[in-house]
Order: sequence, then structure tokens, then C-alpha cells
Amino acid sequence: MDSSLSTSAAATGGGNGVTIPQSNDPSPMESSATNAATPTDDSKQNLTLVINSIQKTLGILHQLYLTVSSYNVASQLPLLQRMNNLVLELDNMTKLAENCNIQVPMEVLNLIDDGKNPDEFTRDVLNSCIAKNQITKGKTDTFKGLRRHLLEELEQTFPDEVEAYRDIRAASAAETKRFAQGQSTLPNGDAKVKTEI
Repeated sequence: MDSSLSTSAAATGGGNGVTIPQSNDPSPMESSATNAATPTDDSKQNLTLVINSIQKTLGILHQLYLTVSSYNVASQLPLLQRMNNLVLELDNMTKLAENCNIQVPMEVLNLIDDGKNPDEFTRDVLNSCIAKNQITKGKTDTFKGLRRHLLEELEQTFPDEVEAYRDIRAASAAETKRFAQGQSTLPNGDAKVKTEI
């Protein structure tokens, strides 16, 4: 075998046509030791480590497939090495996954088991929320229209009572606004105010 080919194969990570990218960048573990990170950065980093471990496991499984599909006596040692690598990487993945707290809805897992795309679940949930939102908005608009219509009719029939009602309503809204401002002050002293329409 040509020596340049063997060094090339060693540099790319092995045989069977699988290349393992080499990088001079520090690993995520080394970079986390040098940077102070927030909890969200840590969870993203943990997730990234698990994803990288999954991708590495898939690469090892592919190498195993190639080794097994062209098995002969001479490939027994590489097969055993790849089996050991798979076991080590699965163990590493399990340890890394303990640091990730990800909750996946059962519906998503059922869709995956059925061979469907999990994005369908997200799309269905969003479409359902949009439909329910439109129904609720329609009901709210209908009640606003009914209230406005009733006030117009009442104002024509009982103008004094409607004026008194509006005064009471305005006083009540002002009192509610003052109470809300007292309850919802921000740490910097600002107040959260929701204006009424």
C-alpha cells in the first residue's frame, strides 16, 4: 500500500470511506472551562454535546455496517474496535444526556414511531391554536358589538341612566388602574400599565 494513502486514511479517521472531520478548535468542554456561562448557555452547550455524541454514534454505526457487510477474517479486529467504540460512545451519550432536561410530548414520539415527521405535530398544534384564537376573537368581537349596540339603544331610551353608568364605569376603571400600578411596580420603579380600550 502507498504510504501517502495510509497517512491520508489515518488523517481522515479511518477506512470504509467514512471521513471524520478534524478541527483545531477547542472542544466544547475546553471552551466552557475558559468562559463564564449563564445557565441557558450551559443547557445549550449540554444539548450541543448530546447532539454531537449522537452524530458520532451514527458515524460509528455506519462504519460498523460497512465492516459487517464486507466481513472477512481479516476485518475481525476492526469490527471489535468499532464495537468497543460504539459501546464507549453510547456510554458517553448516556452520561451527557443526564445533564439535559428535555421534555418531549408523547404525541411526538408516537408520530416518530409511526414513521411521520415530528414537525407535523408542531404544525398541527400551531394550527389548532390559531383556530381557537380566531374563535375566541370572534366571540370577543361579538360581545363588544353587542355591548356597544345595547349602550346605543339604552342611551336613546334612558340617557340619564346611561350617563350615570358611564361615570361609574370611568371611576371604577381609574380605581382599578391605580390599584394595578401599585401592585405591578418593576424593580427599577417603573409601573406596568395596561390601557383599556
